[in-house]
Amino acid sequence: MSTSSQPPLAGARKRWQRLLPYAAVIALTALFVPVTIASLKDQYGLDGGTAGALAVAQAAPLLMLARRPLWAWWIIFPADIAGALVLLGLPAEKYDVWPWTPTALIAHLFVLLALALREGRRTLVLVWLATGAAGLVLHLVSPERSNGSALLLFLIGAVVLVIGAALRERGVAQRRLVEQETISAEERARRTLLEERTRIARELHDVVAHHMSVITVQADSAPYRLKGLPPEAGEEFEAIAASARESLAEMRRLLVVLRSDGTEGERAPQPGLGRVQQLVEATVRAGLPAELSMPAGLTGIPPAVDLSAYRIVQEALANVVRHAPGAGTRVSVRSDGAHLTVLVVNGPAQPSGSLPGPRAPVETSGTGHGLVGMRERVRLTGGTLDVGPLPDGGFRVAARLPLPPSSPPRNGNPEDS
Repeated sequence: MSTSSQPPLAGARKRWQRLLPYAAVIALTALFVPVTIASLKDQYGLDGGTAGALAVAQAAPLLMLARRPLWAWWIIFPADIAGALVLLGLPAEKYDVWPWTPTALIAHLFVLLALALREGRRTLVLVWLATGAAGLVLHLVSPERSNGSALLLFLIGAVVLVIGAALRERGVAQRRLVEQETISAEERARRTLLEERTRIARELHDVVAHHMSVITVQADSAPYRLKGLPPEAGEEFEAIAASARESLAEMRRLLVVLRSDGTEGERAPQPGLGRVQQLVEATVRAGLPAELSMPAGLTGIPPAVDLSAYRIVQEALANVVRHAPGAGTRVSVRSDGAHLTVLVVNGPAQPSGSLPGPRAPVETSGTGHGLVGMRERVRLTGGTLDVGPLPDGGFRVAARLPLPPSSPPRNGNPEDS
């Protein structure tokens, strides 16, 4: 069995280098066919037809050395044996070489070299032993006719096989070294990317955490610094401080994941549907009329689906706050035992003059990362996502996440939160 389907120099960059093996075998064939015919006719006295047939069988398969050297050996080796048996019926001359003729011996060495450059050690040993066994049998058939060419091919063939195998293994080692260097370069690039992500996360944490900390301190201290604040304003500052602290906690969890490949971040509790009520309340405090419809006893949700549902609601509400301030919003979470359905629908944005108090201007363009993140979370859980505008100018986000049959959720009383 050949260890490689590619001829020598097949991976060379230049075309003329890749064509060298084919040019070499064509030249060998063009040389050995006529020389073998002439040798068999002139030196051994064979007639032209027999000499031509043996020459073609012994030399023409050299054309196969570039791609199928083992096939060439299966043709040339029996042809050499047949030639030795044919010559055995002719009278011996003083300078005749038998059982292998000079042309057959040299051509066979080229075959062995091609085999050594392509085949494994087991195949080479079997070929070498077969060559030696055939020469030994022919020598025993006519010891007085044999004059050492069988032993010569056996010994020189061993040298050729060893040299060719060494060259082949050296080439294999070089290719593996190049592959390993390529893999090492990719690993270095991947490690550099991870280090850069960690550095960016750390810098982002340092910058954003500072401002969030300032917001938290200012919101907590506002009732003490500003005299005469109404109770509603005090509650608003308290909600702002709580949201800032929660954002800081999530940012630190993300930083832990990026720094430790997720092994430590996974120990921190992840948000889920149990905190959707808090999201809606925070949205209402931001001036967005929102209502939630979710069974009170919704349990048994797998952690991945639970987290994905929470993030989808979180991103959808954040988009409403940014792009449609004042729009009425409905959040619905339902389960039928096989799927968890998350629906967030908002109406059109309200005119800025109709909103109580100052509001941030509506964003006219975005990065699109929110919807991309939703699609990725839904895809990872094997669900479906349907998003798009509504005829009245609102927007709809509908996610359907599959639930495993082994742990169906249990709905409590269908009371809205």
